[in-house]
Amino acid sequence: MSAREYKSKDIAVYFEPRLCIHSGNCIKGLRQVFDRNKKPWIQPDNADADSIANVVEKCPTGALHYKHLDGSSAETADDEISITVVSGGPFYVRGKIELKNEKGEVIRKDTRLALCRCGQSGNMPFCDGSHAKIDFE
Repeated sequence: MSAREYKSKDIAVYFEPRLCIHSGNCIKGLRQVFDRNKKPWIQPDNADADSIANVVEKCPTGALHYKHLDGSSAETADDEISITVVSGGPFYVRGKIELKNEKGEVIRKDTRLALCRCGQSGNMPFCDGSHAKIDFE
């Protein structure tokens, strides 16, 4: 998976579109940085690095990540893995995640993922929002 990079002098924000299910946490959290109506839609010069990092860490899917460019604190995984069932939606998984396929091969290491629960994703095992199209409950 290839991530797009958006940089300011203090922080780099990475976005992987295929993991995004448009939960909107980024836009609700910092509209001056995350705005789908602007190009580019991520403008990290519009807020301080710590505020951006705080919002990125609220992305439930792992579509957004960041790196402080001054070498200060980096994103860390929660100590314990937690799984939240989203009503009518995916499983949100947080922690030090190592996702493996049926052969035991690691397909993703991450701190946050949204995994398909409806069985209709075109991006298995990741959620792609298909649950909304089929009224999954």
